Amino acid sequence: MKLMKSLLLATTAVVLVAGAAQAKTLVYCSEASPAHFDPGPLTGGNDFDASSRTIYSRLVEFKHGGTELEPGLADSWDISADGLEYTFHLHPGVKFQTTSYFTPTRDLNADDVIFSFERQYKEGNPWLTYLPDMTYDYYVGMDMPKYVKEVVKVDDLTVKLVLTEPNSPMLANLGMDFASIVSKEYADKLQAAGTPELFSTQPIGTGPFQFVDYQLDSTIRFAAFPDYFKGKEKIDDLIFAITPDAGTRAQKVLSGECDVAPYPNPADVAGLKANKDVVVLEQAGLNIGYMSYNTTQPPFDKPEVRHALNQAIDRNAIVEAVFGDAGAVLAENLIPPTMWSWNKDVKADAYDPDAAKKVLEANGVKEIQLWASDRSRPYNPNFVRSAELIQADWAKVGVTATINTEEWTKYREDGKKADRPGAFQIGWTGDNGDPDNFFATLFSCSAIGVSNYSSWCNKDFEDLIQKAKSTSDQTERAKFYEEAQVIFNKEAPAFLLAHSQVYAVTSKRVTGYQMDPLGIHRFDGVDVTE
Repeated sequence: MKLMKSLLLATTAVVLVAGAAQAKTLVYCSEASPAHFDPGPLTGGNDFDASSRTIYSRLVEFKHGGTELEPGLADSWDISADGLEYTFHLHPGVKFQTTSYFTPTRDLNADDVIFSFERQYKEGNPWLTYLPDMTYDYYVGMDMPKYVKEVVKVDDLTVKLVLTEPNSPMLANLGMDFASIVSKEYADKLQAAGTPELFSTQPIGTGPFQFVDYQLDSTIRFAAFPDYFKGKEKIDDLIFAITPDAGTRAQKVLSGECDVAPYPNPADVAGLKANKDVVVLEQAGLNIGYMSYNTTQPPFDKPEVRHALNQAIDRNAIVEAVFGDAGAVLAENLIPPTMWSWNKDVKADAYDPDAAKKVLEANGVKEIQLWASDRSRPYNPNFVRSAELIQADWAKVGVTATINTEEWTKYREDGKKADRPGAFQIGWTGDNGDPDNFFATLFSCSAIGVSNYSSWCNKDFEDLIQKAKSTSDQTERAKFYEEAQVIFNKEAPAFLLAHSQVYAVTSKRVTGYQMDPLGIHRFDGVDVTE
């Protein structure tokens, strides 16, 4: 009998060890720390990678590697003939994640969808400002308060979004990160306990991975959600190793410490491609690197001054120095040439330092503040280096630039302030494949203080982009956007640099990982071989 028990115990131990050995872990070298884990008020791609694309789901989703929509939490939807009502039919039986800090008592229903949107705009909702100084930048910047009249519960599994007027990009907007669906039950529990701030640090969603823990500026741990409504992921444990330095990220893949790393140094791309131990993925970025002038402050309130500052900059030299052989296309317009409505007849300011100097001297422009983040981004892998080159170019025309460098999260917060001085380097990767996501999100009047770093509000430009939203005919929409590009070029609220090629490095044991034109790093559907 004792022998039988010993054999059983030994067999059980072998099974447990084997099971543990089969657990699959993927390590992603993330480029920056997230601000927190509530996607509603967030704006950074690294924030979304660590929250909305791991922990949460949306009514509609973008297919892997593209901008085409597919069902998410909604199995189907109907749009009224007048374009004012979107009725979503929710997938039954969707579970919220169970963690050490929350156990849900019900499945996802219409109440969660309504709460997810109302918290971002409804006056009097305690979740509108549950964190100090918070704003729902995407919701506001994309004019959602203007277009959303109400969100109505038809029944537990049916929700109706009612608009004030037609809005062509609306469905694509709902696939974006800010539209992630959160748990009302969890929010109510935290509110009752007087700890609403935990909503941003102890997240609960319906997505493919659930939050485990976060070591500040070091490591984020996730586990596959066993009750994920699309089926448990092949990866058991997902780890984000926060690694700001691009060279270190690539080295960690080479050494086996990381499985996936985004945005390698442009100078390292050729060597990585030649290395047979790793895979280098690449794609033309749906992005723009640019520099916003604060158009509310003299002398940058004058278009001629902004044009002159642009003319003083040698864009070719910056692209060669910053992007190297990795590749980037000089930007003529705000949107990349691969996007519909790109205006081929619009040309950015040509390099002409002599003409620039005359205008700048005539306007008494002698000094300027020039901002540069300490982080590498796909649309600008080295803000500091590009700032140094711009500084040198401006010095040649008699303008002294002082470079201000800040950490990425603080940088973006300070950049949107109304009194921010000078020129602010920034950029954008499209969220949904629609031109509205560039024109309105970055330069609409409602985006001032949110994502319009130029504080630029132009009536003619605004009228055109609003007209483009209200028609469903893409040919007509393209005409409006083409005209808007002419006005943008004339007014020059920003210096346009380039549209970059985007890269990621993976180990050979990774399968199913795809580059994404929307700058998303997704790990649902990804596997690793041991």
